[in-house]
Amino acid sequence: MYRKSVKIALVLVYLVIIAGAVVRMTGSGMGCPDWPKCFGYYIPPTEESELLFQPQKEYREGQVIIVDESLKMAASDFTSSAEYNPENWENYTKHDYAIFNPIHTWVEYINRLAGALAGFAVLIMAVLSFRKWKSKKRIPLLSWLTVFLMGFQAWLGATVVYSVLAPAKITIHMLMALLIVAILLYLIYISSEKNREHFSKNSFKNLLIFAIILTLVQVAIGTQVRHFIDEQVRSLGYGTEDLWLQNPNFTFYFHRSFSLLVLLINFLLWWQNRKFGLNFSKINWIVFLILCEIATGIAMFNFHFPYLSQPLHLVIASLFFGVQFYMLMECLHAPKNYKSS
Repeated sequence: MYRKSVKIALVLVYLVIIAGAVVRMTGSGMGCPDWPKCFGYYIPPTEESELLFQPQKEYREGQVIIVDESLKMAASDFTSSAEYNPENWENYTKHDYAIFNPIHTWVEYINRLAGALAGFAVLIMAVLSFRKWKSKKRIPLLSWLTVFLMGFQAWLGATVVYSVLAPAKITIHMLMALLIVAILLYLIYISSEKNREHFSKNSFKNLLIFAIILTLVQVAIGTQVRHFIDEQVRSLGYGTEDLWLQNPNFTFYFHRSFSLLVLLINFLLWWQNRKFGLNFSKINWIVFLILCEIATGIAMFNFHFPYLSQPLHLVIASLFFGVQFYMLMECLHAPKNYKSS
């Protein structure tokens, strides 16, 4: 029961990553300019008229309207008079972004709902983990650590909004998601009763650790490339995809060249696994995923961002990391009798 709950939590966390990728693809990161509500609502508006001042309307404290291209928050509960009275309103001080786009708003809102659902699943997992206290104390400890990290991740999401999508904070937000994935995968692994028949060599283990580090670096660089593309979109607009990477910066070229190193290291892992008969079947998935990752990168550059290529690129990278990390767990727990230098 517990292990199944961890798997459900992992799937939902990956759904949040997918939703976040769609948010980036559609430029919906500021679709909800406040947090945790969206324009001061638990269920966001669908039309801009709902965010304009309306006479004789009951406003709740914290409810948001747009006045002269700025956000105003109701200072308390009140019913508006015939004219706008600035004494009833406070300036929203987190940032000065005040644009309403219903599509962006609902894409971001669905992303937040997915995050809340994943957080609820992690909480259930943590409650169920108490059954493992006598047998493996690290299981409940790590389960509740994951609950804390999910809360921290939600706070990071708020800081991303407040910073109007600062690149560094987006990178940290993404790496934190991968950390949560890693802990959930570890919990799945140590809660398994299945006999494992993997063997390992120190050279293979060290190369795998190096490969995972390269993956994390590549993901971090990729978020910076994505920020560059976001800036191009804001400058040139949608419908000009052929111009977004017409003059790429150094980060893009580094990201593209670095992928060749990632590919080489993972092919070395595949070769070692086959040569020494280590029985790591997931290495085939790793090679497949990295080829898919490179293919989506090539498609974005050469075919001007085909539909869904951007979120696929991010999601495949997340899956790639997950398979690598789980294989590392298998490697670290391989029977010592088969390990050699």
